[in-house]
Amino acid sequence: MSTLTKPNHMGRKISRIRELKDMKQEALAQAMGTNQQTVSILENSEEIDDEKLKEVAKALGVSVEAIKNFSEEAVLNIIGNTYHVDNSSAVHYGCTFNPLDKLIQSHEQQIKLYERLVQAEKDKVEYLEKLLKAK
Repeated sequence: MSTLTKPNHMGRKISRIRELKDMKQEALAQAMGTNQQTVSILENSEEIDDEKLKEVAKALGVSVEAIKNFSEEAVLNIIGNTYHVDNSSAVHYGCTFNPLDKLIQSHEQQIKLYERLVQAEKDKVEYLEKLLKAK
């Protein structure tokens, strides 16, 4: 009987949650104050006592219920529902502006500033020429 066919294999659930959090066994072991071999044995265990489960949950930053109720299918549903977005209702996380637009806007402001400086220089030269002609 394969461990993948058992829906309540606690070690497998811990392993998948750890992987989804992009955490290596060594990191989980360190967070639990144990070693990688212990984590490996834990992840191969079908049943885990509640005290050990609390310890693992704390190290993973999830609740005991999250581990007990974890299912690959639920994760795939969440991912599917989260990332299936049509353009009309697109949700933007993070950047709320186009960085390229900001760069162009900044560049245009620099050009305007440069043009004003050039114009000021032209005005100054014109003024100085008038002064010279007046003499």
